[in-house]
This record gives sequence, C-alpha cells and structure tokens, in this order.
Amino acid sequence: MTGSPDTGLTWNLLDRHPADIAIDAAGAGLVTPEWAYGGVDGTGVRVCVVDSGIEAGHPLVGELAGSHGVVSRDGGLVVEEVAPADTCGHGTACAGIVRQVAPGCELHSVRILGENGGGTGDALLTGVRWAIGQRFDLINLSLSTTRPQFGRALRELADDAYFSRSVIVASAHNARIESFPWRFSSVISVGSHAEDDSGLVLYNPSPPVEFFARGQAVRVAALNGGTTRNTGNSFAAPHVTGLSALILGKHPELTTFELKTILYLTAANVRGA
Repeated sequence: MTGSPDTGLTWNLLDRHPADIAIDAAGAGLVTPEWAYGGVDGTGVRVCVVDSGIEAGHPLVGELAGSHGVVSRDGGLVVEEVAPADTCGHGTACAGIVRQVAPGCELHSVRILGENGGGTGDALLTGVRWAIGQRFDLINLSLSTTRPQFGRALRELADDAYFSRSVIVASAHNARIESFPWRFSSVISVGSHAEDDSGLVLYNPSPPVEFFARGQAVRVAALNGGTTRNTGNSFAAPHVTGLSALILGKHPELTTFELKTILYLTAANVRGA
C-alpha cells in the first residue's frame, strides 16, 4: 500500500566490504569527523519523524517535543495534535535510533501510517507538507510510495524542503523498484549495509542510493517499552538522520547541499586524495 514502510533488504552492500568501495576525494582529509560533529549531541536541532507515531516515554526515545497526526476533517486531510502513541511500532523504532545517535536533539512525530503499517499517498503528502511548513531541521522518512501519481507533488515538496533548509532523509525502497521520495536528488537517500557498526556510514559511488548505514539486525525500540531486532533500510535512514543532527548541531548554518557534502567527505570509505 502507498506509504508503507520498507521492511526487507535489497538496496544494500551485503556482498561488499567497505574497503572494496574506497573513494579518494579532495578535501576528505580536511573535513574530518571531529571537525564535523565532534563534541556535540544534537542539542538545538529539531527532528521530525513522519511515520506511524512515536510511543510516549519509551526508554530508548525519551522526551517527545511534539506529537501530531494526519486526520480526516470535513472531507479532507489535516494535521492535528494527537496523543503520543504508535500504531505499529515502526515510528518508535526509527525515533529510538535517532535518539541513540543524537541524544540531545528535539524529537517530533507526525503519524501518517495505520495499524498495519500502511497508509495513503495523500496522507504522506499532507504530513510531509506540514513538516516542511514547520521548518524542521531534519525530516526522517523511513517509507516511500510506488504510486507515480504522487511523484510530481513529492518532488515539488522535496525541492521546497531543499531550498528552505529542511532536510529530508529518506530510506531507499528495499526492492529494486521505482518509489519516492528517496529517488530525488534533493533528499538524502539511505540504504543499508550489513556491518555490525551503528556509527559506520558509507558513501555509495553507484547511485541512486547515496549513503549506506547499519540496517541488519538493528536493536530498536518496540512497543510497550520493549526492544527487538529489525532489518531493513527503514532502520538505516535514522542513523543518517541522527548523524545529520550532530553535524547541524555544530554547524547550524549549513545548507542541504553543504550537509550532503560533509556526509560524503566524512563517510568511512572516502579518503583524502
């Protein structure tokens, strides 16, 4: 169904070691991880997880600054404040990863998915449009739509976000099929690698996926305060969202283009030329 989260693994590097995709890049030796995000925890950065909601008070998530949801009103869809709850656990899992990487960030939620993890393209558009309008620094989208009729509107929204410095981090679809918005160059697209290292981010020299982060057997928050292990690109994207929160916490003036460049130059497989 349109807007449903990714749950498998196809856009990944399971059959390649990071050393096999090493890249030489001018400037990589100057833009170091220490310069980019050393000594910060994401404080001051506003992150919005557009998903299935976030469970309030989960020990891996902590404080939630805002909880909203897409609801039907007068024959249309609007975003309203809702109780901080999760319909299926997917959003809570993603939020817990963001919090793990950037513990000081300000977390917000926009619920667009239902109890079975499915949703509609209209709900996706409504939630993303609202999040951009709120000028969140980062918007985590661990989901996508395969419906081409929503592609143009999503592209326009992604461009709006890009130019307003509201960065969309989107998980790639797990199957090798067309889906949106991760395919757009105006977002930061993320697939998953199989390395057992939550801090390892790799640049992909063979687009369309731009970056890879941990996405296999990831320990994530589960409903009712629990934990579980999940696999999929959905859980790789929030690692990059969290890392981006660290970078923006240290360099809040960055544009989306500059943030992407820093992610590239500090990726583990990119070396100084």
